[in-house]
Amino acid sequence: MSLTNLFRRKPTSTILQQGGDGDHSGLNKVLNVRDLTFFGIAAIIGGGTFSAIGNACFSGGPAVILLYIMCAVACGFTAMCYAEFASRVPVSGSAYTYAYVSFGELFAWIIGWALIMEYSIGNIYIAFSWSGYFTNLLETFHIHLPEWLTINYKSAQDAFVANKGVEGLAAWQNAPVIGGLKIIFDLPAVVINILITYLVYRGTKESKNFSNVMVYIKLAIILLVIVVGAFHIDIDNWTPFMPNGFSGVMGGVSAVFFAYIGFDAVSTLAEESKNPQRDLPRGMIYSLVICTLVFIVLALVITGMVSYELLGVSDPLAEIFALKGVKWMLFIVSIAAVVAMTSVLLVFQMGQPRIWMTMSRDGLMPSKFAEIHPKYKTPGFATIVTGLVVGLPIFFTDENFVLDFTSIGTLFAFVLVCGGVLMLSPQSETELAERATKGKFRIPYVNSKFIFPLIMVAAIVLIQTYVPTFFTDVFDFSEGKMASNLPMLVFLLVCIVMTFLSFTKNLSLIPLLGLVSCCYLLTGMAVSNWMWFGIWLVLGLIFYFIYGYKNSKLNVN
Repeated sequence: MSLTNLFRRKPTSTILQQGGDGDHSGLNKVLNVRDLTFFGIAAIIGGGTFSAIGNACFSGGPAVILLYIMCAVACGFTAMCYAEFASRVPVSGSAYTYAYVSFGELFAWIIGWALIMEYSIGNIYIAFSWSGYFTNLLETFHIHLPEWLTINYKSAQDAFVANKGVEGLAAWQNAPVIGGLKIIFDLPAVVINILITYLVYRGTKESKNFSNVMVYIKLAIILLVIVVGAFHIDIDNWTPFMPNGFSGVMGGVSAVFFAYIGFDAVSTLAEESKNPQRDLPRGMIYSLVICTLVFIVLALVITGMVSYELLGVSDPLAEIFALKGVKWMLFIVSIAAVVAMTSVLLVFQMGQPRIWMTMSRDGLMPSKFAEIHPKYKTPGFATIVTGLVVGLPIFFTDENFVLDFTSIGTLFAFVLVCGGVLMLSPQSETELAERATKGKFRIPYVNSKFIFPLIMVAAIVLIQTYVPTFFTDVFDFSEGKMASNLPMLVFLLVCIVMTFLSFTKNLSLIPLLGLVSCCYLLTGMAVSNWMWFGIWLVLGLIFYFIYGYKNSKLNVN
C-alpha cells in the first residue's frame, strides 16, 4: 500500500464528465434557484425549530440568540465555501466531492462517512420529533395510540429504570410480550420514513412540488407563531440575559447547529439543477439568511413568553402556548411541526442517496449504489438503502444520542470544506472572466496577511479582559479536566498555525474565518460525542481499507 495513494486527488475534468457536464448522470435537471432556496429552507426549518430550540434556550437562556448568530456566521462563511465549490465543481456529492478535489481520497472517504451521520442518522432524530408532534395532533382529534407504539424501546427502558416519565413507564408496563421481548417501537416514525422514502424514490420533480408547498405552509404558520407570541412577551423573562454564563450558551451548540446543517443538503442536488453554477450558491445563501432571521426572532419570542427554565422539553412551541393558555395555537403549532419536519425528512432523504451514488461512481462503494432507475431517474437502490439505514435504528436508539452525533459529524465536514477552498488552485484570468460572464459565483478574495493576525490579537485582549480566568482554566490539566479541555487546546493550536499560514501564504480571509469558526463550535461538543465520533470514523476506515482502497477508480496498482 502506497501512502501517496491515500491522498490521490480526482481531476475536476473527470468529475464533470461523470455528472456535472450535460446529461451524463441520467438525472432529471428540473430545479431552479427558487426550488433550491426552498429545499434549503425545508431542510433548515424543522427539528431545530420545533424541537432542538427548546433545549438550546434551556441551556443558554435568552442569550441563545448569540449562539444562533455565531452559528449563522460560521455557516455563512462555510456556505460561501460550498458556493465556491458548487460553482467550480457542479456535481452531486456535496462535501465528499469537494474534499476529493482538494484533499484527496482518504479525506474524501472520511467526509462521505461523516455525511452518512449528517443525513441518515440526522433523519432518525427528525423522525422521532415528527412522531411526537403527530401523536399530539392525533390527540386533538381524540385518536389515541397506545404508548408502546409512540416511543422508542430505549427511552421506555430508561424511563422504567429511572422510574419516571409517564409515557415511557406506561409503554414498558403495557407493552405486549413476544418470546420474552417487549414490543415497543415508534410506529409513526417508522411509517413516515417509509412514505418519504417512497416519495424520493418516485422522482425529484414530485419531491420538489411537495417540498415547495410545505415551505409556504410552515413559513406562514411560523410567522403566525411570532405575531401571536409577541403579544404575550414579558420582558422580565429576558433577565438574566445569560443565566448560565457563556458556557451555558455554548452548551446548546449541538441543538443550535443541528438547525443549520440543512443548507448543505442543497449542494447534493447539483446534477438535478438547471444551472447549478449560478443557482446552487444563491439557493444556499438565500436559505441561510432567511432561516437565521427566523431563528433569532423565534428565540427572542419564546424566551420572552416564558422563563427559559420551562423550555427544556421536546415540543417547546406547543409548551409555551399551553402555559399561556392559548389553546387554539396548540393545534396550529402541531400542524406546522408535522409539515416542517416532513420537509426536512424529504430533503435529507434525497441528499444521502446522491452522496452514495457519487461514492459508488468512484469505486469507494459497491456499483449498485450508482444505478439510476430507468423510469423515475433517481438513484433507486441507494434511496431504498437510505430508508433502511434510517428506519432500522428507529427501533433501538433515542433522539438525544443522534442529535449530538449528527452535529459533530457535520461540523467536521464543514471544517474540511473551508480548508478545501484554501487548498484549491487559483483560476486563470480566462476562467475568472468566464465565471463572471455566466453569472457563476466567485468567493471574494480578501488577503488575510495582516487582518487575521489582528483578529487573533483582538480576541486575546477581549478574552483576557472579560474572561480573565479563561486561559488558566484551559491549561488546567488536573484530574478529570484534561479530556474536557483537549478540544479547546487543539483549537488554540489551530489558531496559532492558521495565523502563521495567513501571514506567510496570504490565505483568503473568508474560508479561513469559516474554518476557524467551525473549529471553535467543535469545542462545545462533549467528550462522549468525540468518543462516539472516533468509533464511527474507525469503522469507516476499516471499510475503506477492506473495500474502497482497492476498488477505487483511481487505483492504478
